[in-house]
Amino acid sequence: MGKNIGFVSTRFAGTDGVSLEAAKWAQLLWDHQHVSYWFAGELDRHPDISMLVPEAFFDHEENQWINKRVFGVQKRTPYITGRIHALRDYLKIKLYEFIERFRIDILIIQNAVTIPMHVPLGLAITELAAESGIPVVAHHHDFYWERTRFSVNAVQDYLQMAFPPKLPNIQHVVINSIAQEALALRTGISSIVIPNVLDFETAPEIDWEFTKDFRAEIGVSDEDVLILQPTRVVQRKGIEHAIELVHELGDPKYKLIISHAAGDEGFEYLQWLQDYAADHNVDMRLISHYVSDKRGYSEDGRKRYSLWDVYPHCDFVTYPSTYEGFGNAFLEAIYFKKPLLVNRYDVFVRDIEPQGFDLVVMDGYVSERVVEEVREVLESPERRERMVNHNYAVATRHYSYSVLRKRLAFLISNFFGIEI
Repeated sequence: MGKNIGFVSTRFAGTDGVSLEAAKWAQLLWDHQHVSYWFAGELDRHPDISMLVPEAFFDHEENQWINKRVFGVQKRTPYITGRIHALRDYLKIKLYEFIERFRIDILIIQNAVTIPMHVPLGLAITELAAESGIPVVAHHHDFYWERTRFSVNAVQDYLQMAFPPKLPNIQHVVINSIAQEALALRTGISSIVIPNVLDFETAPEIDWEFTKDFRAEIGVSDEDVLILQPTRVVQRKGIEHAIELVHELGDPKYKLIISHAAGDEGFEYLQWLQDYAADHNVDMRLISHYVSDKRGYSEDGRKRYSLWDVYPHCDFVTYPSTYEGFGNAFLEAIYFKKPLLVNRYDVFVRDIEPQGFDLVVMDGYVSERVVEEVREVLESPERRERMVNHNYAVATRHYSYSVLRKRLAFLISNFFGIEI
């Protein structure tokens, strides 16, 4: 008999990794008659199956007030503590309402007890789990110890209590083996690894008619070679390496396009990249104003493309990140059969590289070898076709929905006695 699954996070909206992976989990659970319901501070789910609580959003003004006073400092005042617990109390009440309204059988917490973007929400979830005994799956994407901005803080007591909590009714899931080892070492908590996945058993649907004028819209010609950086503009994405690559290719036909804007980590890096590209005579274009979470039209009637509309019109993908929890853009490039350059970040080296992908890889810098390999891929259709088809086959074996289905079945049946 199907169960009611309650997904909880600060946000389920847009194309961030947490929202995307949660939707994939929900889809596969639905295939087995389990109904998903959603609790968050920002939502794009249907109101009939969701509960919007604005105070649960990490960018809510009260939570931002708290964050400014507990990170980057080493002590907090009783007044700040009181504000944290006032919001915790309120959110816990709302979580109980959510469970009662939708008769939730299992909670799946998406990153809300992992990275402390919202300390009161993490505390509320932890207390609710301890009080109610409800079965909980805690799906962890990135831990606080993986981000330097949380290293100095005035809430270490709360981090040890709730990020993540160690309770008998909580089963923990991580997205890579490095996180699994770190979690066990730091907290004594065991976990299983469920990597990020895509539906490689089903080829992507491409709307060529809607996107036929994409290149004209962004101001490039059909003869130009588009090199896509499919990420936000944040420093750990290593976008300066993509600029160096295009510079070394040495032809104005190569254009670097960046899909997403700078986000919650500031705009200084973007300004530096723009100056760096200009100094290297690289045509770098930020196309975030053409890209939306979903395909459609803006209020002034201009087309807005999804990221998945962009991939088919590009020739090569750069992914020179210095750190990733897993690498959704990596899988997306392979899904759309695009050749790509990857920096050997830790999780890639440990979990992905051994699978046998055919890639251009760099080890912290763009060498002459890297440039020549990229040039060969771009100029040889045979080499490119062989590469992308091989990578698609490898990804189908290791990162498809069938992999997620098997591991979710193991998780739910072994820990909670529910067959899927």
